This record gives sequence, C-alpha cells and structure tokens, in this order.
Amino acid sequence: MFFDYPNLLYLEFILIPLIAWYVFREIRGGSPSLTVSDADQWVAGGKSSLKSSLRHIPFILRMTALALIILAIARPRSSQDFEKVDTEGIDIVLDMDVSTSMLARDFKPDRIGAAKDIAIEFIASRPTDRIGIVVFAGESYTQCPVTTDRVTLINMMKEVQTGLIDDGTAIGNGLATAVARLKDSDAKSRVVILLTDGVNNRGEIAPLMAAEIAKTYGIRVYTIGVGAQGTDPYPVMTPWGVQVQNMEVEIDEPLLKKIAETTGGKYFRATDNTKLMEIYGEINKMEKNRTTVDSFPVYSERFMLFALLALAALLLELFFKFVVIKKLP
Repeated sequence: MFFDYPNLLYLEFILIPLIAWYVFREIRGGSPSLTVSDADQWVAGGKSSLKSSLRHIPFILRMTALALIILAIARPRSSQDFEKVDTEGIDIVLDMDVSTSMLARDFKPDRIGAAKDIAIEFIASRPTDRIGIVVFAGESYTQCPVTTDRVTLINMMKEVQTGLIDDGTAIGNGLATAVARLKDSDAKSRVVILLTDGVNNRGEIAPLMAAEIAKTYGIRVYTIGVGAQGTDPYPVMTPWGVQVQNMEVEIDEPLLKKIAETTGGKYFRATDNTKLMEIYGEINKMEKNRTTVDSFPVYSERFMLFALLALAALLLELFFKFVVIKKLP
C-alpha cells in the first residue's frame, strides 16, 4: 500500500498539541470552573467511580477518528501487477498414410491404430493451434479442414481407416493436398506432419515437386517413416481367412529426408509406439506457440476503509458521551 499524497501525513502532528492540551487541562482539574465538596469518594472507599474511568474514552475516539481522516485524505492505494498474455497459434495439418500396409502389426494394435492414438494425444496437447487432417493412399482427400474444434478433430481422427480409397502410396498427392489446406492461412507458422510407411507409387504430383510448392508458401514439413527394421507381421487375406505373414518393410527414407530438408523440417524414423510418441513430443517442443506478455499495474483505492473506521470512531464517541456515561451514576 502507498499514499498518493504522502505530504498530508504531516497533519498527523496536529494530534500532539491536542493531546497535550487535553492532558494539561485534566491535570488542572478538568473542565469545571467551580469545585464543590463531595463525599462520594469517601463512600466509595477512595476509589474512582466507573464514570470517572470512562470519561476519557470519547476524547480517545475523537483523536482516533481525526487520525483516520488524515490517512483517508492522503489517498491510500494498493497496486497489483497483472499480465496479459496473447498467444499466437500455429496451423498444422496431420498428413497420414492410410494404405493397407498401415495394417502391419509391428505397432500395437497396428501402425494405423498407433498413429491415430498418438495423433489424438498431440491434438489435445496443442489447444491454441488450428489443426487439420489429410489422408492419402492411392489418392488423397481432406478428412478435416484446419480448425480449433478439438472434439471434431478427435472424432474425425478416430474415423480414419484403411480401405476407403484406392490402395497405393501417393505421397506427392498427400503433401500437395495438405499444402492446399495451408497456403491461404495467415498464421505466422504453418506446418505439415507427413506420416507414411511406404514408397511413392501412385499420384499425379511428384513428392519433391509438392515439397517445392510447400517451400514457396513457407510451409515446413516434418516427415515420419513408420515401420520396424527388416520384416514385419502383416495380415493377408487367403482362401482360409486372414493370415499373418512377414513382409519386407519398404520406406523411401532418402525421399522423406529430402522433403524435410527442402522445407526446413526434419525427418524421423518410428520403429514402435514409444518411438512414435517421442517423435510427436519432439515436434511439439520444436513448434512452440508465440506468446506476447504485457505487464501493467492495477490500482485499488483504500481510502474508504479509513473513512469508515473514522465514522465508526465518531459514532462510538457519541454513544459513550450521550448514552453510556450519561447513564452512569
């Protein structure tokens, strides 16, 4: 707490001569000008009456009220610093491969299931960003445009599955669709997270051409190759039903590295659920939200408290002077 007019506090020194005058007057015998003999003190055994003891309280209350009034007119105030934080989000498109090879079971429960679960956690961890979903196999389409609606995003991610479009791996088409969702964005930072487990074998747009387009629009691409080393268990339909067979893992890592390098992103290799989760965590750290913090003081007036206390002291003075002391013998 501080006072806007601290020099007015010197008025408190007025109390000193007022108190001195009151004490001097009491020593001389108080206010009566004529002294009359009285036997009350002998009847009371020489002790002061209660009335005599309480007669100083009104003066004490009056001096207290005056001191509080001086404090009030000096304008006591308190201040507290507040921070206003403006957060600037990032526009992100999760570009996910949904070809049938994503059913391989080197991840739990499978590649596409693990990718969806971890992507949902990533979405939940970035509440200020606009995020969209693009899926691709032999073709590509937008599963969900960029939005801040987390409930819709998560529900749309849960609906992602293989078999809805022609099979294949059109990495270039998938990236081009993701870029199309971000090219008109006015966000300061725009990011595509491209996840695939295969080699580009379909589509009209070459992956590196799509990467150059992304670079032109200032869109950064993080690429993730999904799949364990060597061979992985993969469900295959046979005349005797679905059987699991070990198949060779084919990921075009040089291509994914080149896409990331061209756009200023980074390439990652995920070989299991834990590694994929770590990759999303690393991207989460690299793509920090921009925040602007403005600090400003907020003042609160405190004079009313002193004014009310002064009023209470004056009312108590009147109560003691005209009610309590008057009724005492």
